[in-house]
Amino acid sequence: MNKIPRRVITGIKDGKSVIIEDQQTENAVEHLPGLIISDIWNTQKIPAGLDFETRIPNTGFPQTPKNGTYFRYVVIPPDKDLGVEFKAGEPHPMMHKTPTLDYIIILSGELYLIMDEGETLLKPGDIVIQRGTNHAWSNRSDEPCIQLAVLIDAEH
Repeated sequence: MNKIPRRVITGIKDGKSVIIEDQQTENAVEHLPGLIISDIWNTQKIPAGLDFETRIPNTGFPQTPKNGTYFRYVVIPPDKDLGVEFKAGEPHPMMHKTPTLDYIIILSGELYLIMDEGETLLKPGDIVIQRGTNHAWSNRSDEPCIQLAVLIDAEH
C-alpha cells in the first residue's frame, strides 16, 4: 500500500504548545484495487473542539458527522487498474453525491472530474469546490492521482 504522509498533531501541555503525535498515518484502507483512502482527521461539531480526537471508521464514501468535517487523503488509481467496468452511454459507476461542501486539492497525477453534464481535467495544484453535487472521478492516465479533501457538513 502507498505510504501515507506522516501526521503531526499539536496541542497544549503545561500552557506551552507541543507536538502530541508525529507518526505515519495509521487509518489507511484500500477499498478497491489501488484506491487508498485515509481519513486523517475529523471534527464532530462546529465550532470544532481542540482538546481531543474522535477516531472514525475509514469508509469508501464518507459519513461526515452532522455539523462536522472530514480531512481525507485519497489515492485514485488509473481506471484500468481499478477493476470497475465502464459502459459508454451510462452514468459513471462511481457517480455519487455527499451532503457536504468539499475543498479538494490535486497533489499529483491527473484526474477527470465528471458531472451529470460535462467533465474537466484536473492537474497538480488544481482546486475543486464541490458543493453537494453528483460527481465521479476518472483517472485515464497511467499513474495514480493523489488528492486532499476537506468535507464540511452542509445544508441544501
